[in-house]
Amino acid sequence: MQFFGGSEINPSPQVPTASGNNAHMMYVFNRNGVCLLYKEWNRPLHTLNPQQDHKLMFGLLFSLKSLTAKMDPVNADKGNLGVPQLPGQGCSFHSFRTNTYKLSFMETPSGIKIILVTHPKTGDLRESLKYIYGLYVEYVVKNPIYNPGSPIKSELFNTALDQYVRSIS
Repeated sequence: MQFFGGSEINPSPQVPTASGNNAHMMYVFNRNGVCLLYKEWNRPLHTLNPQQDHKLMFGLLFSLKSLTAKMDPVNADKGNLGVPQLPGQGCSFHSFRTNTYKLSFMETPSGIKIILVTHPKTGDLRESLKYIYGLYVEYVVKNPIYNPGSPIKSELFNTALDQYVRSIS
């Protein structure tokens, strides 16, 4: 696409060529909106401080969950827009895509929210998010020294997560 002044603007990012370039970032939130984990792999631009970024992402998820529940064409009991829903209640969304990224989302029955932001050409990541949740259960939840609700500091979890996320295509 060409704009005034002759500068060339490409609205789509380059397709990843090497493994590890597909995932941009990942968030893990608990049911109260506390960010337990934030990881970056390929995030070229930092626009906000981490606390603002986490609040913005959680707010986006809250709004999208509320909107999808309100627009559910099947369920007659839609509740009020903005009222939190229980995990698994009503209509839910799994992902959305823009021209520069794809956001994939999974919420567990315990209220853990896993968000993975990747290249827009990445396929369906529902099974990948389930696998990541399995890593979380194995390395974090089953860890006797982990205090629920505190940030995740497990090196074993971080290593396994890095290896797996870099393999996603």
